[in-house]
Amino acid sequence: MARDVTVADIAREAGVSMMTVSRVINHKGDVSAATRQRVQEIIDRLNYRPSGIARSLATQHTGTLGLVIPDISNPFFADVARGAEHIAYAEGYSIFLCNTEEDPQRELAVVQSLEEKRVDGVVLISRLQPPQIYDVLKHLPAAVLINQRLDRKNGSTTVGTVRLDDAAGGQLATQHLLDRGHRAIGLLAGPATSFSGQARSNGYQQALLAASLSPNPTWKSHCPPTVEGGQVAARALLLAQPQLTALFCFNDLVAVGALQACAELGRRVPEDLAVVGYDDVPLAALVTPALTTCHAPRYELGAEAVRLLLEQIRNDAKVGTEIVLQVQLVVRASAP
Repeated sequence: MARDVTVADIAREAGVSMMTVSRVINHKGDVSAATRQRVQEIIDRLNYRPSGIARSLATQHTGTLGLVIPDISNPFFADVARGAEHIAYAEGYSIFLCNTEEDPQRELAVVQSLEEKRVDGVVLISRLQPPQIYDVLKHLPAAVLINQRLDRKNGSTTVGTVRLDDAAGGQLATQHLLDRGHRAIGLLAGPATSFSGQARSNGYQQALLAASLSPNPTWKSHCPPTVEGGQVAARALLLAQPQLTALFCFNDLVAVGALQACAELGRRVPEDLAVVGYDDVPLAALVTPALTTCHAPRYELGAEAVRLLLEQIRNDAKVGTEIVLQVQLVVRASAP
């Protein structure tokens, strides 16, 4: 088996020190143009490839990032991951993508694994609650949270956040239903541990209160953020509260499940029940009837999170930077 080319081999052939070769490899100064060209030609001719492990030991950087998401099968998170990976790749970083299956214990395990891999930073869509999330963040070299807000009094002043204005989105979706004359509006609120779900629920309540309507707790149901979760929750809610004329759903997958429940129960959409989703994933425009929903800039969430993380790693980010992205209502046939 051929021996790998080393820095010593390059130095010996070029007639320079190993330090000079290292400076050329790492694009450092204090090397003349002629020497740099000669060393680089030998590097190219011998097909030398620097050791990633050796470089990380020398620079204290591994060139890797972690991305922790709750469910890779959800097209929302797939788009977030795409945006994150595109920016990371353009900046010379690789990403370890970790899927937690909406399980907080699995999330703790994957974050610990990323720590052991000595990633330079982590973008995290977390299902952990305070104070546990604060304990996790303390052990990461750099971190950005997506769709979560932090209590800065807990010492998490260096962690960046990128989030949707979900309270405004929830209010926008509910107001659309109110403007169409609906007064009995149910809410399929998603997981109780989801910060986004809590914010969307707050927006829903704000819209009702602004219309002089009292939110009815029996019209609200938490559910898994999946088609099956939406189907089961919508069916139970509509059977228990048949007076409902509209549903605002945590996301488009839950809304598709609600459409299936309506078909089972003989409730026509939108004639008998209007349905509004959230996220505007590609599936929303393909189902029948097509979903009215709130368009979330999913790619931008991932891209902005990695940009902010790299600024942290380079010490360019302001302390505790928060980026808020807006959503837009997309009106389709399920709630025209």
